[in-house]
Amino acid sequence: MARILITSAIPYINGIKHLGNLVGSQLPADLYARYQRGRGNEVMFLCATDEHGTPAELAAAKAGKPVAEYCAEMHEVQADIASRFGLSFDHFGRSSSAQNHKLTQHFAGKLAENDLIREVSERQVYSNADGRFLPDRYIEGTCPNCGYDKARGDQCENCTKQLDPTDLIEPRSAISGSTDLEVRETKHLYLRQSALKDQLDAWIDSKSDWPVLTTSIAKKWLHDGDGLQDRGITRDLDWGIPVKKGAQDWPGMEGKVFYVWFDAPIEYIACAGEWAEAHGKSDAEWERWWRTDKGADDVRYVQFMGKDNVPFHTLSFPATLIGSGEPWKMVDHLKSFNYLNYDGGQFSTSQGRGVFMDQALEILPADYWRWWLLSHAPENSDSEFTWENFQASVNKDLADVLGNFVSRITKFCRSKFGETVPEGGAYGPQEEALIAELTTRVRAYEAHMEAMEVRKSAQELRAIWAAGNEYLQSAAPWTLFKTDPVQAAAQVRLGLNLIRLYAVLSAPFIPASSARMLEAMQTTDDSWPEDAAGALSVLAPGHAFTVPEVLFAKISDEDREGWQQRFSGVRS
Repeated sequence: MARILITSAIPYINGIKHLGNLVGSQLPADLYARYQRGRGNEVMFLCATDEHGTPAELAAAKAGKPVAEYCAEMHEVQADIASRFGLSFDHFGRSSSAQNHKLTQHFAGKLAENDLIREVSERQVYSNADGRFLPDRYIEGTCPNCGYDKARGDQCENCTKQLDPTDLIEPRSAISGSTDLEVRETKHLYLRQSALKDQLDAWIDSKSDWPVLTTSIAKKWLHDGDGLQDRGITRDLDWGIPVKKGAQDWPGMEGKVFYVWFDAPIEYIACAGEWAEAHGKSDAEWERWWRTDKGADDVRYVQFMGKDNVPFHTLSFPATLIGSGEPWKMVDHLKSFNYLNYDGGQFSTSQGRGVFMDQALEILPADYWRWWLLSHAPENSDSEFTWENFQASVNKDLADVLGNFVSRITKFCRSKFGETVPEGGAYGPQEEALIAELTTRVRAYEAHMEAMEVRKSAQELRAIWAAGNEYLQSAAPWTLFKTDPVQAAAQVRLGLNLIRLYAVLSAPFIPASSARMLEAMQTTDDSWPEDAAGALSVLAPGHAFTVPEVLFAKISDEDREGWQQRFSGVRS
């Protein structure tokens, strides 16, 4: 039994995520976790909410709530939606946890011991009205490039130009609106990533099976221009993990917190500590996943994320782990995704554009969305969500192929043999040919799933469903029943066993529908089909079943047009 550690990029706390966020990390990670569990492997699947940094404070202020209260509420909201989407985390933690505070401060102390942190004096904007330094995103003003009057101190959202706060015309505090600003000197800590450049380069070179998208982004940051730069790991904010050197105070860093991009990846490890505490387990139980000196040397660690997160996970977080000098488990495979676009533009949380996870579940059950998103995952290039494509995929793949197969065979059996698996007859050439095809296809499906080739896995699964439909169409037991009911019984028996097989194979993609199929077949046997012939005889003659309600309702043109209209603007 293999041991697989899986982390998904942790979603930011400032609101509900859109479908583009979902397919870029959490959903494919869940697919892989469910598959590995289905194969009998030991899986630890961790995710959390990313709760520190400027946007959390701004979102809380907008909601009129203390930031800690806002984050606690939004964590519950995100956890609930994730559960309703069938995301099977072993633990869904919080980057504001006590475990992450302690571990982040621990790493900072170790990096300092190893001379990998330096102090830097910077000039930064200070708001007299707010009594604090303002991070770039807390400063608003008019863009000197396009004239947009709500440009931020780091970037203009309107024309996308990168900015410094001092570039803005009539700059003001995003907190109070005050224009009483001045530039003051402040000190910050920088992680000396440049000192680890060669080690990081060699480590990335050793990952020959990583997606080109992952390695090309990492190499670009390592070698373009002046190469890998040192990175600031502290901020002048109220909300965050206080800067400490391990358990000790850090002179000169009073009132500062660690930068969200320093502490957020450390939460992957801290999350395992949260899991152990929540389940009354010892530290040894989580350390066996993360410390190679305490049992993690045989763990395979896989990360899932969108391409915008790649630099932090291939360089900054590994620099933290390597730089600590401690035996932490490093990622083995980093599966990165391009962007999912929405109807000719981009999904956008800040602009409220696209379909968001809670809205999706108001319209249709999770499996409809899971199937479309995974079968159209933006692996090799950006992909696009259109309502026409969504309707066609649901109707053709889920309703016409899988749902139709389940409905036809169960209803036919009920009408001719009753609600039990019929006995009699033996498999002939048609059945043997189907078993041979399924044997080949299941092995191909396994190979794609192991390689995390999401789209190819979906295509192979659909082909497995289609093979059953084609067999049923060709064998036509409803016609054969008139002349040879015994042989028709054998064909129906095979068809009912196919439903159980489909339920098992489909569970990583459409878990709720898979559970309904097993329930209809009145079996809890979800064992993986190592042998197709054996798998197709699990439901023996006399085994009772029920005819399920329609598995997948078709999407009408009227529904599609209504949804298209509803989601054509922005979320208020």
